[in-house]
Amino acid sequence: MDKLPESLLLEILSRLDNSADVACCRVASKAFNNVFPDLRSIKLLCSWRGTSGSISSSCFKKVFLDFISKLRVVESVCIGLHDATGVDPVDAEFLMEWLPRVSQTLKSLSLSDLPFAKYCHNLAELNLRSARLSLDHLNPMPMLTTLTLECTILQDHHLNQLNKCFPNLQVLELVGITGLKDPKIHLLNLQTCHLTLYSDLSSLTLITPNLITLKIVLCGYHTAIHVEAPTLSLFHLSVDGQKHPAAFTAKKFENLKTLWLDSFYIGFFLSEFPTMKTVETLILDSRNIAPRDATDSKLTLGKVFRVFPNVSSLRINSGAWSELEACLDPQGWDILDGSKGLKTICAYLMLVDPSLTFSYVACLLDQCVGLSVVSLLIHCGVDGTQCKSFMSKCMARWPGLKWRWGVWGKRMKDTWITDLQITEHPKSSKKLRL
Repeated sequence: MDKLPESLLLEILSRLDNSADVACCRVASKAFNNVFPDLRSIKLLCSWRGTSGSISSSCFKKVFLDFISKLRVVESVCIGLHDATGVDPVDAEFLMEWLPRVSQTLKSLSLSDLPFAKYCHNLAELNLRSARLSLDHLNPMPMLTTLTLECTILQDHHLNQLNKCFPNLQVLELVGITGLKDPKIHLLNLQTCHLTLYSDLSSLTLITPNLITLKIVLCGYHTAIHVEAPTLSLFHLSVDGQKHPAAFTAKKFENLKTLWLDSFYIGFFLSEFPTMKTVETLILDSRNIAPRDATDSKLTLGKVFRVFPNVSSLRINSGAWSELEACLDPQGWDILDGSKGLKTICAYLMLVDPSLTFSYVACLLDQCVGLSVVSLLIHCGVDGTQCKSFMSKCMARWPGLKWRWGVWGKRMKDTWITDLQITEHPKSSKKLRL
């Protein structure tokens, strides 16, 4: 080990996920100990409750301070506390022992609170979790470009202080945030935004002229969502509630190419959307636990293509497909205006009623004359003989299409079938051989 070049030894240490492993390497090798001060980051992960196999708070502080004091330049600090209870060891006195010294070079900080933000002017990345955070007396941090807040009570009801303190954010993640009331994100440089909000908000507003990627997960309902993001390219909107949002409004999406919609009643959800001619890739899902009974959803393929007339790739997850079947008009087919541009479709099928599912597949494939690739995944619990019969019927009806068949399940990775033969299954009579 002592014969390895110092640059390689330093590279090995820098790839370790936990600085505790770095400490072990220092003890085991003099060569590692000699190069370790040139590391520029510290990531100390521990359980500190004092039980067997864990370390105490005082021991944790001693190890951390010894480590950070020997580094020549510190650019990144991450303190991860697992299963911590009692008093947080990352207290004000502890921070004062090291944060002022490294503040000039520190670019990335991950903690559970921000009591000494005045020492963090040069930060480019900040990750806070499990904190109660107030921004009222925080000076602006113009260098910060990435902010992640997880499981945090944010005492900034409308996000006015967040907009003011972090004006140059490019990446914003608010995950598991509570304490908000009618939040409004107004950040001119923001490019990527992920919001998972647990509060039952009456409104949510985003004014982000340079936003490219947006994911919104709302764990309540009756939320009026307003988005102004003319450069948005990818949008994932998920509403986990038994009602559709009160309203969805958006200034014209001029560049939106990919859209993923996930809602309790996806048909109601689509009614809130204006016509979006730029969307090329569309994913539909439903959170309804009994989607086959969702006749009030009024989800139809006709509605889908009226809202998204130029979609070329469509994925329909199992909940949304079951809503489509529930809303099928037995008196006549849905007229699919705007469906000629569809090139590929992927659908997740329960195959509860194979004849009904085949009827809806026929409704789709007979009218989408531009289709070239059809991918259908059948639930892993469906009888193998029934699967094979359904597959054979489809391929015989539309022999000119390229077919891809697969198996899906809630707790398994999607699996594509390479052999359509049927074989015995220990838990059911038959299954597909993969």
